[in-house]
Amino acid sequence: MKIQRSYPSFTVTKKAELSIKNGHPWVYDTEITAGEQVENGAVVDVFSQKGAYLGSGFYSEKSKIRIRLLSANANDKYDEAFFERRLRYAVNYRKTVMRDDFACCRLVFGEADGLPGLTIDRFGSVLVAQVLSYGIDIRKEMIFRLLYQILTEAGETVDGIYERNDVAIRQLEGLAEYKGWYEGVPHIAQTKTEIIENGIKYEVDFENGQKTGFFLDQKYNRLAVSKLAKDKNVLDCFTHTGSFALNALKGGAAHVTAVDVSESAIALAKRNAALNGFDKNIEFVAADMFDLLPALAETKKNFYDFIILDPPAFTKSRKTIKNAAGGYKEINYRAMKLLPRGGYLATCSCSHFMRSELFVKMLKEAAAEASVQLKQIEARQQCCDHPILWNVPETDYLKFYIFQVI
Repeated sequence: MKIQRSYPSFTVTKKAELSIKNGHPWVYDTEITAGEQVENGAVVDVFSQKGAYLGSGFYSEKSKIRIRLLSANANDKYDEAFFERRLRYAVNYRKTVMRDDFACCRLVFGEADGLPGLTIDRFGSVLVAQVLSYGIDIRKEMIFRLLYQILTEAGETVDGIYERNDVAIRQLEGLAEYKGWYEGVPHIAQTKTEIIENGIKYEVDFENGQKTGFFLDQKYNRLAVSKLAKDKNVLDCFTHTGSFALNALKGGAAHVTAVDVSESAIALAKRNAALNGFDKNIEFVAADMFDLLPALAETKKNFYDFIILDPPAFTKSRKTIKNAAGGYKEINYRAMKLLPRGGYLATCSCSHFMRSELFVKMLKEAAAEASVQLKQIEARQQCCDHPILWNVPETDYLKFYIFQVI
């Protein structure tokens, strides 16, 4: 018999029950067998077929992810105090794991912080938020106010919260796309700022840059590249803001070629190089890597002894994994063929659909076809401000390897 609860109740399939008990926080629309009339974004209770309480979460009437669980504690009340605790926990976690890098990190990472559909990045005194769930969206003013209060009380300067809600995935939640300053707290006028990561300065355009303006998840992977770059001739593929290229230069690279298909990305990478006084031993090329890597191979000159592959996500759904694997294999095969024996390769995938075992399988196949062996130096993941919940595979997305090619 169901326990007495004050929230609307929903009953789910045995499959969903097992998933929830294993720690996954999503209930899909097809997994609901019974439910009450409820307002979009409201907190609802989830029960098993036998009436056992499984947890409570946000209801989303349009999303295939119909319920996003917040807690399995029957004593939790989903009031302001609850969300303040979640935010304080997230902030204190970053203070602990990021330490001196707390000024530039991801403060909230959605489900990994018990705040489903919410991303907040900190770029110095500016916070950039992205809201992808209806339940968070209707509570964002409370959440933003609480976060502003938590940080300012801790002595941190906050010069505004900028919303980057200009993403198509919001349509799946029945939410409008837009971007702009959140007006509930004071903010500055400009939408560009400067950050320092690994001792390197970057211009961050949080209004127009990809995602929230800068990819923070590769912070320590860039540092790992820097430590190997001394005296190397480096080819940084898909350079975007120039971050791997600049870390290689800071590490003492003899020469770096930074390549991106986007002219605007190349322009930004050049500005970042200038910010750091890196005007020597670096060149920038606007080109498609799928064209450039074969063209470089045809020259039969092994100029580069360190190649970095940091491509965008080639797949954002399970349906396109096969094509994505082909794309990853192509660039890795080409890089392995281009490198001399004893050269170095840093390679990664930022798509959680490209599971670790698939990425490893692809790398082994590429190496076999290139007639090389891979000597693993490091296997890394996303930075610790993007924590991975082992029972939530969607939080585990970045695969990063450094090899010597022999």
